Amino acid sequence: MSPTPPVEVSEESLRMLSSYERLVRRRLLVTVALAALAGIALLLDMSTGPARLSLGQVAGALVGAAGIDEASSVIVWQVRLPAAVMALLVGTALSLAGAEMQTILDNPLASPFTLGVSAAASLGAALVIILGIGLPFLPPGLLVTGNAFVFALGSVLLLQALTRRSRGGPAMLVLFGIALVFTFQALLALVQFVASADALQQLVFWGMGSLARADWTSIAILAAVVGCVLPFSLSASWRLTALRLGEERARSYGIDVGRLRFFSLLRVSLLAATAVAFTGTIGFVGLVGPHIARMLIGEDHRFLLPASALTGAVMMSAASIASKSLVPGLLLPVGIVTSLVGLPVFFLLLSRQAARP
Repeated sequence: MSPTPPVEVSEESLRMLSSYERLVRRRLLVTVALAALAGIALLLDMSTGPARLSLGQVAGALVGAAGIDEASSVIVWQVRLPAAVMALLVGTALSLAGAEMQTILDNPLASPFTLGVSAAASLGAALVIILGIGLPFLPPGLLVTGNAFVFALGSVLLLQALTRRSRGGPAMLVLFGIALVFTFQALLALVQFVASADALQQLVFWGMGSLARADWTSIAILAAVVGCVLPFSLSASWRLTALRLGEERARSYGIDVGRLRFFSLLRVSLLAATAVAFTGTIGFVGLVGPHIARMLIGEDHRFLLPASALTGAVMMSAASIASKSLVPGLLLPVGIVTSLVGLPVFFLLLSRQAARP
């Protein structure tokens, strides 16, 4: 039996392989750098506030070092750490959801709130705050959050049912989503019309988006949702990358595009509904975060999804820091800060997109 002849590898193939390996290393380094930046942002967030604790005091309180007074420990563990961790988790959830949403809809302007998640959550919260109508099995402290989550998740499931019934693609999904947004906003306006001044003020404040309501229970729930969804998102990363090449190309690879879109939208709805239920409406993170990650990483979803999650986490931590620093002595709702900062970034992205040939 004659030996198998050696396979010759051309210099061009070697150069392409070397270039690809360098690209992978660069993407890994960018992802690690974003993770480190998120950790730094967490510490800076905990050191920002009226008490003016230094980074050393914050670190000492976290590890229980000697010489840290009890008041500083209480501030760090019971006030600042929950809000700072919630900021990271909300940014992770919204930006990861935005990255998947933009891919499955093939729309760079898509975000978790494109399909009515925010409007539905606001309607659910309004029913409790204004009319006292909520889920009967929840304790009073979780009524607003529970109602907001159920309405947000229900809106996406309704959207799924409408789209599957009409057998439409991404364009039909967006059209149904816009219709649901206007429907929920009309119902919300009707509920607001009969609200008292105090109830209306509570609803407006809830809708601005705030991390002040963060506690360890809500953090545990959101962390569990992110922890459960992220592995499924990463396992679908190569299929999502193929989908970026077009539906026909993805189908030629044997990918069930309808199934991929369904489960991706289910993941998006879980992430966005949980985040909105605990913090209220926080805009632009799910829209801008994936674009920043895409500029740093590219379209390979094996790296784009983790980078989007980390970028959103950094953005939310920065917004939390800004909400405590822009107006001395006043804590601004973080949703206002993300909108103010997100708008110029959004316009910059649009101008860069328009400038491309």
